[in-house]
Amino acid sequence: MPRPAIPPAINAFLAYLRAEKGLAAHTLTAYGRDLDKFWAWCQHSHLGLAECRRQQIQDFLLSLYASGLGARSVARTLVAVRGLYRYLLREGQLSADPTAAVQAPAFAQPMPRVLSPAEAQRVLAAPGAHAEAAEAPQHFAVGPRERALRGRDAALLQLLYASGLRVSELAGLRLGDLDLEAGIVRCTGKGDKQRLVPVHRVAQKALRRYLQRDRAALTRACPLTPFLFPNGRGGRLTRQALWKRLRAYGTAAQLRQPLYPHLLRHSFATHLLEGGADLRSLQAMLGHADIQTTQIYTHVVTGRMQEVYRAHHPRA
Repeated sequence: MPRPAIPPAINAFLAYLRAEKGLAAHTLTAYGRDLDKFWAWCQHSHLGLAECRRQQIQDFLLSLYASGLGARSVARTLVAVRGLYRYLLREGQLSADPTAAVQAPAFAQPMPRVLSPAEAQRVLAAPGAHAEAAEAPQHFAVGPRERALRGRDAALLQLLYASGLRVSELAGLRLGDLDLEAGIVRCTGKGDKQRLVPVHRVAQKALRRYLQRDRAALTRACPLTPFLFPNGRGGRLTRQALWKRLRAYGTAAQLRQPLYPHLLRHSFATHLLEGGADLRSLQAMLGHADIQTTQIYTHVVTGRMQEVYRAHHPRA
């Protein structure tokens, strides 16, 4: 079945999200995919965007459930459709928003998985830039280039755990974003919003070692590359390449679960709260626009405290 032509209103909305809201490329792709789905349903139902009312929006959501989508995916699609209609209303192309009275599906908020402090330390030690081949993550050959890559990985793992950056923020860091004298890093988060995040002294030490010893070996083919953590050819580090290496380090650290960048971000936030950090400071460091997003970590800490209580209190 041929893909239905997307109406100009949807393309204009996506262009608005790109230019005015500064959404990341993968977020725009998700919006486009969800709106493609909605427009295909409209075409199948012989409806234009302006002809949809509350009932039609609800029928569309029911069709998503019928196709096997879960509540979380349906809720995400509704966000895209609601954003489109709010945009059209603001632009004067509609007189009413058919999604205004449509409730988002309810779903349980999953608790973030976190590493224990001991597991985090094993992960941070996994790259071991000058370790013997037997200690290397499986399928990594240890030569001069690999040693430099592992020196880079040791530094970026320390920074991920010390500062709680998102993987996209980490990959986009430039040399000028890091101020080791002040002990801070400037990162660009969602919506192109910048923030300053402290860098722990242990991470500072790993970063200095990497910059003095390993980075030059990675940038020989591209000595003017601006990226703090380039790939092996001096270009920008991709999410896929980082995920692949982190999985190998997770295996080397004998974790019970796969290692991925956000796991270190969750662990950073949880361990800070366990150490007595306040929620507002954590919100600023994580770059959350809404403190409710940050509050999920208080539930993680409470859950961990209950586990300790049940395990060790004589009357638990």
